[in-house]
Amino acid sequence: MTHDTGVRGRLRALLRLTSLRLRLVTVFALVALVAAVSVSGIAYWLNRDAVVTRAQNSALGEFRKSLGDNAGTLPDEATCDDLRGMAAAVANNTLGFEVVLVEERAGLPDCAAESDPAVFSASMVPDSLREAVRQRRYDDDSGAPFHMYWQRISLDGHPYLIGGTRVLGNGPTGYMLASLAPESDDLRSLAWSLGVATALAVIGSVLLAQGAARTVLRPVQRLSDAAHRLGQGKLDTRLEVRGADELAELTRTFNDAAASLEARVAELSEREAASRRFVADMSHELRTPMTAITAMTEVLEEEVDSLDPMIAPAVQLVVSETRRLNDLVENLMEVTRFDAGTARMVLDDVDIADQVTACVDARAWLDAVELDAPRHVIARLDPRRLDVILANLIGNALKHGGSPVRVQLREETGPAGDEVVIRVADRGPGIPAEVLPHVFDRFYKASASRPRSDGSGLGLSIALENAHLHGGDITARNAPGGGAEFTLRLPKRGQPEEAEEPEAGEDAVEIPRGRTAPGGGDSGGARTPGGGAADGGAAG
Repeated sequence: MTHDTGVRGRLRALLRLTSLRLRLVTVFALVALVAAVSVSGIAYWLNRDAVVTRAQNSALGEFRKSLGDNAGTLPDEATCDDLRGMAAAVANNTLGFEVVLVEERAGLPDCAAESDPAVFSASMVPDSLREAVRQRRYDDDSGAPFHMYWQRISLDGHPYLIGGTRVLGNGPTGYMLASLAPESDDLRSLAWSLGVATALAVIGSVLLAQGAARTVLRPVQRLSDAAHRLGQGKLDTRLEVRGADELAELTRTFNDAAASLEARVAELSEREAASRRFVADMSHELRTPMTAITAMTEVLEEEVDSLDPMIAPAVQLVVSETRRLNDLVENLMEVTRFDAGTARMVLDDVDIADQVTACVDARAWLDAVELDAPRHVIARLDPRRLDVILANLIGNALKHGGSPVRVQLREETGPAGDEVVIRVADRGPGIPAEVLPHVFDRFYKASASRPRSDGSGLGLSIALENAHLHGGDITARNAPGGGAEFTLRLPKRGQPEEAEEPEAGEDAVEIPRGRTAPGGGDSGGARTPGGGAADGGAAG
């Protein structure tokens, strides 16, 4: 029971993970996420390009203008002090960039004037930028031999802009270093804002999806609950039709199907009840004449030796067929009790080994049965019904599998607790694979050419019903070493006891010694001529 509960819990969890509500919410969230990320990414990229380009153009333009304004103040033979003065003047700007002026003098060391050596020195200028600044170019409309070049770098994790150009034709080379940290901070704030907006959009879409799912799935849930109640047998289940949309049409279709199903089930129930009444009435009506006929046949059987030899075979045939008909009536009455739910049990603490031995001894099967049954295996069962089960299983094995039949008794622990397990194995060829699923069916015939069999075809079905009545089961299989094997499993604690005695009007069938109980030992012709189980719901 605990295992089944765990499996159902895992299945419910899996269904929740794959539910329509979850899928709908997930689709809404993904669509909103993709849309928000796309819009935010495009907006960030456009703003980043605009902010950085604007800051870059502003710094480079201010640097070019300041260089042009201060270049005229340099003497023809400028010294390093003159360059330092110019560098300080150029660096005196509202944008806060630092400046380095480099003068290349023939035959003398180069002079590098730095506005703030601690922040920006000549050694910090990339070689690629130096090479670009030195190159002369006349390929534009301005005709200027030297152009302004720039490059973005990162120092200590912070973004900077380095620009450079040649002052006039033979003037010094100027470089500037401008920080892009303010723009980076602005872009970081923009990114956080766009991220928050994206998260809010996703949350809003999830809430919207929840609302939509609630609106759409509430009728679906009502239909699911109604279908569940319908499956439980509440055929009068109906739903209120609301609106005129597709879901309302589905509700109307469900109501029509439920009404049709209710009418059909009521019709079938009436037919089944009538059929059960017919079988029960017929069986009861047959019992009185059968009692008289049986008494007469017993008298004839006692006198068979004194009868004319020409008449004796006919009398023996009448006696055997009368007994067979009597067993069939008893079996039919037992089946009607199971179908009507009136079968009752009289429970008692039973030593299973003693019960098996008594069953075999009562039918004179001791020489044909190998018994492996340890004593003191006690279970709370109905002894009469257990005898019926054992008589069918062992009788079936003896008739169709041949002796010796091995009966093995064991105690095992099953899903429902401690169990008594009885295995009945024969030495025959086994049961054909196509017949094996039907050995417990009533009146099952494996071959249409054999419509009549020695038994009623109800033995194994009655044995199975008796096992179910105890809360147990019977299974059939072909043993690996050959032969058929039937396994009976019954709980040791027994089912709740409903009645100590049969109800008034119910026929309590006693099992006489030396005779087969109702359904007991009734093979129903359950094997093919070659030995495999074939016809009759009782392969036993």
